[in-house]
Amino acid sequence: MNTPTHDSAFAPLQNDSFIRACLRQATDHTPVWLMRQAGRYLPEYRATRSKAGSFMGLATNTDFATEVTLQPLERYRLDAAILFSDILTVPDAMGLGLSFALGEGPKFARAVRDEAAVAKLAIPDMAKLRYVFDAVTSIRKALGGRVPLIGFSGSPWTLACYMVEGAGSDDYRLVKTMLYSRPDLLHRILQVNADAVALYLNTQIEAGAQAVMVFDSWGGVLADEAFQEFSLAYTARVLGQLKKEHQGARIPSIVFTKGGGPWLQEMGELDCDVLGLDWTVNLARARALVGQHKALQGNLDPNALFAPPPAIQTQVSKVLKGFGTPHRGDGTGPTHIFNLGHGISQYTPPENVACLVEAVHELSRKMRA
Repeated sequence: MNTPTHDSAFAPLQNDSFIRACLRQATDHTPVWLMRQAGRYLPEYRATRSKAGSFMGLATNTDFATEVTLQPLERYRLDAAILFSDILTVPDAMGLGLSFALGEGPKFARAVRDEAAVAKLAIPDMAKLRYVFDAVTSIRKALGGRVPLIGFSGSPWTLACYMVEGAGSDDYRLVKTMLYSRPDLLHRILQVNADAVALYLNTQIEAGAQAVMVFDSWGGVLADEAFQEFSLAYTARVLGQLKKEHQGARIPSIVFTKGGGPWLQEMGELDCDVLGLDWTVNLARARALVGQHKALQGNLDPNALFAPPPAIQTQVSKVLKGFGTPHRGDGTGPTHIFNLGHGISQYTPPENVACLVEAVHELSRKMRA
């Protein structure tokens, strides 16, 4: 399979191990990147956020977003960068009024809970999200081809959870009440979200993203059958609209569903290249179920990073051995991208991340020897 690695606007890609693994091609080591790798566990991130004044001040400023995206790459030999942004930029652009209080999660000024609010929803003008696309282009140029850049969005279901609840939730009572009592309203929200997310990700690709990821952070809170109807179907609707190539380069797509283990087989039928797995999933079982058709990403428990370095190395080894030896040689076959089973904790010691990254590279090379 041909994998062109650059277009004329950007420097050629020097380390393509992440893209190759996404496309189920052989690599000389298991590539590694971390969800939330640009974030609060790094003192330099906290310093930049302090300068920006707020989370959205950081995310909406091209220079700051570029700076914090590159910070972990200055410290660690990571194999991919991920855009610094938030999963809720799309509903914010729909006019719901996103804000972040210090030490608290996101909140919307206007929740979507009745027919009138649902009727007003529309795919937002992408010009309102220009700050995201400007950041993508700026980061891609600043990377200089060092590693590929991942763009992302929340899934239609995950966005709907925040839009109906108005904030994060422990029990998802409001959105699940709508699901059971007015499924027609929820389906309407999800349709708008899916088409908006597809347009948003395609515009990130046009701006320079070399892979895209859909975060279905709250898919695992759904009952069986509800997951297929209200989460999986709309993730599939997004994927069906995504660009698979841009300017001669293949653009891989990744889907991560936290708590999605029970539906691994159904997710294996999605039109994506990679399935991200949380730490509850057995990698060997996942490889047997879907690894012939999808690359797998994951899935170290983020709390393993609080252990001392020898224990971290042991846990890295367990994850790598759990997947087994990846595909080698020509053609395509089962491949693995190392990641955490969810985002890195803000309390993680930065030196432990260095231990993790080096262990993945060293041990995965030995496995291929």
